[in-house]
Amino acid sequence: MAESVRYIMSQGDLKRKDNSLCFRKNSKNHYIPIEGVKEIYCLNEVSLNTKLLDFLASNNIVLHFFNYYGSYSGTFFPREKYISGRITVRQGLKYTNERLVVAKSIVRGIGINISEVLYTYYKNGNKHIKGNIDFIRYELVNNLEKCNNIKEILAVEGSIWATFYDSIRLVLNEEFEFFKRVKRPPDNPINAMISLGNSILYTKTITQIYHTHLNQGISFLHEPSESRFSLALDLSEVFKPIIVFRTILTLANRKMIKVDKHFDKNLEYCLMNEEGKKIFIGELNKRLEDTFKHPKLKRKVSYNTAIKLDALKLVKFVLEDMPFIPFNIKEMM
Repeated sequence: MAESVRYIMSQGDLKRKDNSLCFRKNSKNHYIPIEGVKEIYCLNEVSLNTKLLDFLASNNIVLHFFNYYGSYSGTFFPREKYISGRITVRQGLKYTNERLVVAKSIVRGIGINISEVLYTYYKNGNKHIKGNIDFIRYELVNNLEKCNNIKEILAVEGSIWATFYDSIRLVLNEEFEFFKRVKRPPDNPINAMISLGNSILYTKTITQIYHTHLNQGISFLHEPSESRFSLALDLSEVFKPIIVFRTILTLANRKMIKVDKHFDKNLEYCLMNEEGKKIFIGELNKRLEDTFKHPKLKRKVSYNTAIKLDALKLVKFVLEDMPFIPFNIKEMM
């Protein structure tokens, strides 16, 4: 697990203790050295105070909060230092004039990454998903060129994800069942992992965008929103198949996570227990920190860095009119 990121999975109190962080649970103190920490994830009920927030701000640490069901609740940012009125104005103009171009590019990227993930399973013997792969690669992705408005583009995106979900159940370990995507709250172990994984990826993207001059509220595929960072929803979409779903399929098919051991099932919901979260987040972080040789940069970069590189591509699109082509696993850039 990356040292720059810390996860708190239990209920307790998070406080400043001298020049360190102290998490107190079950009457015991657990000290967290502040050096090198960039993000903290609170995945359970955590009490804190303004003294702690001031300490985090002075050390430029971002704090993310999640609710009981593993869904994202909010983020504490240090004082904004990356605000740029010029970029915000240009970003707004790009939204007005070229929204459909960017939205199509994002959906095209989603389709490419999904088909490449599925193709790995096809090569390993799952021949029955070939029809779904071809449907995504050729019919759905090609249909984007005919779209004249955002509603039509979103319809293509929805069909791509629906086809992917249909394929997932065909390659899953038989211990796990998956019939449809259920979000709030998740109703089975696969949906529980998707919800938590998507939420963590979303917050990773928020943090990466925070370190650019982009406005988090001006998005292209998703509707700009006052109540969420909709640009992070845009940029995280293409990474979901590569990071979240590869993690889920690896854990399930290699029996690293088990239905009867790592989940709490209720009539109304299904959630990962603390042990399950540790396994899942450990594997998710491992995938985020996996590196590949970037063909243009001529050096190894992590998938977490690739998220920031996509944000920087968008900056170049906004300021320099460079085409925005999101990361795809086929080109590795």
